[in-house]
Amino acid sequence: MQIVWLLLGLLCVGLGLIGIALPLIPTAPFLLLAAFFFARSSENLHNWLITHPTFGPMILDWQERGAIRPSAKRAATLSVAVAFLLSLLLGVPTKILIVQALALIGVLIFIWTRPSA
Repeated sequence: MQIVWLLLGLLCVGLGLIGIALPLIPTAPFLLLAAFFFARSSENLHNWLITHPTFGPMILDWQERGAIRPSAKRAATLSVAVAFLLSLLLGVPTKILIVQALALIGVLIFIWTRPSA
């Protein structure tokens, strides 16, 4: 099972890194999952991730307090706005836009109601 956890952790790190460049793929949730998987498979990779200068503080904020940094909240809000605007520009049907808007509003409510780090 340890190998499965390790592979899932590596996959999540890869998806998180892709998410840095592509605004529609979330980075933080994948890195949180990677930390979870590495904690069960590789002490070295887990320590590397939680001590990483960029990703580590975000992961520790979430693990310790369920907190999201204000800069991450703003970045998430901007990503949501860009994704919805892109859907509008591409002429996505109204019914799909409504479902998308409701889902994105739910995500933003969740993000903005978390404590700030």
